[in-house]
Amino acid sequence: MYKLGIDVGGTNTDAVLIDEDLNVVAAVKNPTSGDIYNGIMGAVDAVLADSGVDRAQIGQAMLGTTQCTNAIVERKGLAPIAILRIGAPASVGIPPMVDWAQDIAAVSVDAAIIEGGFEYDGKRLAEFDEAACRAFFEGVRGRVEAVAISCVFSTVRNDDELHAAEIATEVLGEDVHVSISSEIGSMGLIERENATILNAALYDVARRFTEGFAASLADKGVVNAEVYLSQNDGTLMTMEHARRYPILTIACGPTNSIRGASYLSRRSDAIVIDVGGTTTDLGVLSHGFPRESGVAVTIGGVRTNFRMPDVVSIGLGGGSIVRVADDGSVTVGPDSVGYQIAERALVFGGDVMTATDIAVRLGMAEVGDAALAAAIPQDVAERALDAMREMVEEAIDVMKVSSDDIDVVLVGGGSIVLPRDLAGTAQVLTPEHAGCANAIGSAISKVSGVYEALVDYDATPREEALEHARAAACEAAVEAGAVRETVEVIDAEDVPLAYYPGHTNRVKVKAAGDLA
Repeated sequence: MYKLGIDVGGTNTDAVLIDEDLNVVAAVKNPTSGDIYNGIMGAVDAVLADSGVDRAQIGQAMLGTTQCTNAIVERKGLAPIAILRIGAPASVGIPPMVDWAQDIAAVSVDAAIIEGGFEYDGKRLAEFDEAACRAFFEGVRGRVEAVAISCVFSTVRNDDELHAAEIATEVLGEDVHVSISSEIGSMGLIERENATILNAALYDVARRFTEGFAASLADKGVVNAEVYLSQNDGTLMTMEHARRYPILTIACGPTNSIRGASYLSRRSDAIVIDVGGTTTDLGVLSHGFPRESGVAVTIGGVRTNFRMPDVVSIGLGGGSIVRVADDGSVTVGPDSVGYQIAERALVFGGDVMTATDIAVRLGMAEVGDAALAAAIPQDVAERALDAMREMVEEAIDVMKVSSDDIDVVLVGGGSIVLPRDLAGTAQVLTPEHAGCANAIGSAISKVSGVYEALVDYDATPREEALEHARAAACEAAVEAGAVRETVEVIDAEDVPLAYYPGHTNRVKVKAAGDLA
């Protein structure tokens, strides 16, 4: 039985085949097309042809895609939604989507704030207004495809959100998708609500690309494969889970690269530098998984607080355009020729000097026709390399938590443009198949589950609370598609909250296991 891993990037779509022992059988890169599916299917065709594997022997297929990110950034394909906040009268001063740009706020057909919700300690803020809830959903019936429901302190108690979700399904029907904030975001009403709204708006996008991917694989003869989507904590989710929580696929590309880098380098703690054709993403490996961001993250101009990897992106890639100013200074990027590198870079007969041309000119890589880059002056090439080195070294310093040198794993097809002697590093590793680390990360990923809650240790003893959290996280992993016997806790934390009464702590546990 083989695993097929696919990762869609802005420049290339990578595909790998991995056998039962997790050995790489074949790995290919295929240009990402304007029509993403053509790029995906081209990569599938290429990796199958390269491996000679019987398509019927592929038992699992994993996809990491930028579809949801692109939909938000480009404002395309988003479903018409209704927004219900439970929290009047306390939260009426700041309406939903108050700071959203008009072009993306247009996804909302209607929004309302009704009475209900809870205080920070779980006590009721106001009685849930069921009549107002029902009237709101009656008013949007037939006009929306999805609903976003948020509630004040629903991360403490989500009773009202669940009740409102039941009413929404009853009034609007089973076909209307319902997103509730307690299942998506963390503390902080506005950011959590924003994430829930985006999740609801992505419903139609998720439905189309999950169904389309499965159908496309079947058309290629891959008929026995269970299909999974990569999510942004470095693990996988089932197609059904992806349709319920499409927002969790955002930023899965960098996390796939980080997981793939860990597997290829056999490192569980390091900085991973993933160099693509347009950008370079830097992330941190912590215990074999991507370090999670501890701050609110802005996506397409919308501030959210759902889990995201701690990633820094810089405008440097293999296709980055190199320019020489009138004063002799050399700049690299941030603009790039992207997936047109095979046509526009000098070494491929084009007329644009790119970072790849610099690497070839300095003898760091063998790509295209080196003679076509020979006209680049030596001093220009060296200054361009210094500029690239400086950009990456500054980003490494941003990601480090101490002044100690740290291992770095270089991956991505564009990693040929970087030198191996980077300041602040203990060693720089470039493992075999590093160019397809993202697809490998997708193929070897596990399935995870997360539990997060506020717990008063005066009411519930710490060990009892942690044991409950561990069990709940493991159960969430099983629900997401993991084999129960393989699930284990991979991260746990409890953080005291000084501004809460008693001994209130934020308890968060993540568990992961092998695919079922």
